[in-house]
Amino acid sequence: MICPKGRGIDPRGIRQYSHEVEKMCPVAQGVNHGAAPIPEEAKWVQAKEIKDISGLTHGVGWCAPQQGACKLTLNVKEGIIQEALVETLGCSGMTHSAAMASEILPGRTLLEALNTDLVCDAINTAMRELFLQIVYGRTQSAFSEDGLPIGAGLEDLGKGLRSQVGTMYGTLKKGPRYLEMAEGYVTGIALDAEDQIIGYKFVNLGKMTDFIKKGDDANTAWEKAQGQYGRVDDAVKIIDPRQE
Repeated sequence: MICPKGRGIDPRGIRQYSHEVEKMCPVAQGVNHGAAPIPEEAKWVQAKEIKDISGLTHGVGWCAPQQGACKLTLNVKEGIIQEALVETLGCSGMTHSAAMASEILPGRTLLEALNTDLVCDAINTAMRELFLQIVYGRTQSAFSEDGLPIGAGLEDLGKGLRSQVGTMYGTLKKGPRYLEMAEGYVTGIALDAEDQIIGYKFVNLGKMTDFIKKGDDANTAWEKAQGQYGRVDDAVKIIDPRQE
């Protein structure tokens, strides 16, 4: 069979085709139902353009030497990042990069953010992971009607507006040391008669800072911001995790 001359060639002459493709007979693409719909803010959306993407989600990234990690939260509306929460751990330079990323990300489309240098490799990796979640419809707000309001990311930090951090250390010879819990900076580890941990004492640094801002002196603020968890009152001894 000889195909009609010129059929199958781009009529505008914009695209370049090889000689072999130009000689091919055209065959209709009969089965073409478009993109599979993904869940977005309680709607099923056939995403064709970046403005079709909405949702709030979290993700974690890491740097090449795996020295540090970044937890990134984005709230996207119609393809544009409206809110960004950047939390970093493990590398001192990441905090400065996070400061820059918090300024860079809001207002950018997902594609812009994906192709923007966010300075820190861990933050860049987190952006990549979030992009995959968002464009495949795996967001936290996938089935939330109208999504989550801008400001929802900040709620993850709680009233103290501090990241939830846990820092623990242990050796075979001396055992575990609790250094920081979600409640705050650990000031003492409570032990029973067998030297097993049964609780800990802490000071909430966020609360302490608030007390100082309201006029308390440092010692008063330190005392008011203290608390304990577990069977501290039953402890045989309490050790300082940073000195003993």
